[in-house]
Amino acid sequence: MASQQRVTAAVLIIGDEILSGRTQDTNLNAIARFVGAHGVDLAEARVVGDVEDEIVSAINVLRERYDYLFTTGGIGPTHDDITADCVAKAFGVSLYEHPDIIAMMEARWGGEVNAARRRMARVPEGGSLVKNPVQGPPGFQIGNVFVLAGVPSIMRGMLEDIGHRLKGGAVVISKTLRIEGFGEGDMAAPLEATARAHPEMSMGSYPFYSAAGYGSQLVIRGRDAEKMAQAVRDLEAALTAAGISNITHLDSEQA
Repeated sequence: MASQQRVTAAVLIIGDEILSGRTQDTNLNAIARFVGAHGVDLAEARVVGDVEDEIVSAINVLRERYDYLFTTGGIGPTHDDITADCVAKAFGVSLYEHPDIIAMMEARWGGEVNAARRRMARVPEGGSLVKNPVQGPPGFQIGNVFVLAGVPSIMRGMLEDIGHRLKGGAVVISKTLRIEGFGEGDMAAPLEATARAHPEMSMGSYPFYSAAGYGSQLVIRGRDAEKMAQAVRDLEAALTAAGISNITHLDSEQA
């Protein structure tokens, strides 16, 4: 893909425990940051329960719509871990027990591997393994779909084996203007005017409340450093012209 072309991804979070509130998801944030650093925009995220038809449907829609799809959850040893089955069904292929995973399990647990654990060795025909440096069996990739664990520490470990597989575009850069003592209503007009003047940039307002009163962080995102710098200058000038002061420039880590 051309370096300036937008490359996109989606995340499909699978599990009744997420929808019930029993488990809080943190994987979405980790994946968004990971793919962003590789020049891939996370464009959509969905959460589905442990229902085969819904998972299969979501996989097929998202893998067709975006360059990459990441799934998390549902690859454990219990009866409700059906992600591998659903991915295989979505691609119209069979599952098989990967010999490398079986060998790994036999070395870890010794001797014969029980039926529940063998479920975690199933990979769709045509799939390749995604290394798991933390614990347990690996994930897998088939086509543009990466199937990862739901446990956050394990999922993050699996990401280490994915970066080199991604064909990303230009990395998004961001700049933030932090303004204290003024409400969003004060900033709306200059922000809108600047956004209209720079349609290639994404601009957003993220309000907060501090000891100085209401404030907001105005974030500008784009892929061209020169255009970014000009947009920041134009926004600051528009804010100043509107009587807004207390403007602080933050880097992306502070924002």
